[in-house]
Amino acid sequence: MSRLPAPLNTLPFPVIGSPLFIISNPKLVIAQCIAGVVGAMPALNARPAEVLEDWLKEITETLAAFNQAHPDQPAAPFAINQIVHKSNDRLEHDMALCVKYQVPIIITSLGAREDINAAAHSYGGVVLHDVINNKHAHKAIEKGADGLIAVAAGAGGHAGVKSPFALVQEIRQWFDGPIALSGAISTGDAVLAAQAMGADFAYIGSAFIATEEARASDAYKQAIVDSNSDDIVYSNLFTGVHGNYLAPSIRNAGLDPDNLPVSDPSKMNFGGDKAKAWKDIWGCGQGIGAVTAIQSTADYVAQLKREYAAARERVLARVYA
Repeated sequence: MSRLPAPLNTLPFPVIGSPLFIISNPKLVIAQCIAGVVGAMPALNARPAEVLEDWLKEITETLAAFNQAHPDQPAAPFAINQIVHKSNDRLEHDMALCVKYQVPIIITSLGAREDINAAAHSYGGVVLHDVINNKHAHKAIEKGADGLIAVAAGAGGHAGVKSPFALVQEIRQWFDGPIALSGAISTGDAVLAAQAMGADFAYIGSAFIATEEARASDAYKQAIVDSNSDDIVYSNLFTGVHGNYLAPSIRNAGLDPDNLPVSDPSKMNFGGDKAKAWKDIWGCGQGIGAVTAIQSTADYVAQLKREYAAARERVLARVYA
């Protein structure tokens, strides 16, 4: 059993919604939390920077009111993603607001900093750090992260290339804290499989793009429904970091998804309010083949729970046959 700090030790369902760049907003985060999974969004989605405080106030007040009205079935906690990269000129501002509103979970990406971890710990917050290999996992824990998000092959957005079997197994050889597994997870069966491999939580992103609450265009949502893993392209052109993207959006931008140039990683830019050159390129993971309809977040999470329960029964029946 992993050592799970509060509030991770009381989650009603073992799923964390990944922070979706541009797409996640308070409406989606609140819906995820009320449905029983961790809702998350990047701080940089709130533009300009002053909007972040409005969003944090909305989320905390709405969830507090829900919990007061439903003491027997409180909402799951929420998370804010901080891009810990030198080009993020909003990091200190955004983290100060997270401290002010005591955001329960901080998800850090593209760099681990002890001061960010200490800021979260100052009010009892938990820090989970994105990693794509065992080496980065060691560094994150050494710098004070509480847990890890193992970003395996097939994950949407910035993804690694490691098999989830290898990545989780190597981390579990030395780490007994919280691990969330990311990479092509979109069904309750896959949530159970993630736990069977040694992860505590499944980390799901792309399937939430095709929900009614997500701040994605109708065309983006429909592309998720219409596409499968054959339509996913792995490239570092768009941010300088390798990630997975939907081929139709690349074609719509006038590019050939089968012949993309390679970007210079040193030109990565996550500046707070700077225009994005590739804002119409749609990030997406390989698990979208299981997404067959646009539905509400509540309905999707309910589907996950049904699939998870059925998968457990099926596995137990085989074990005890």
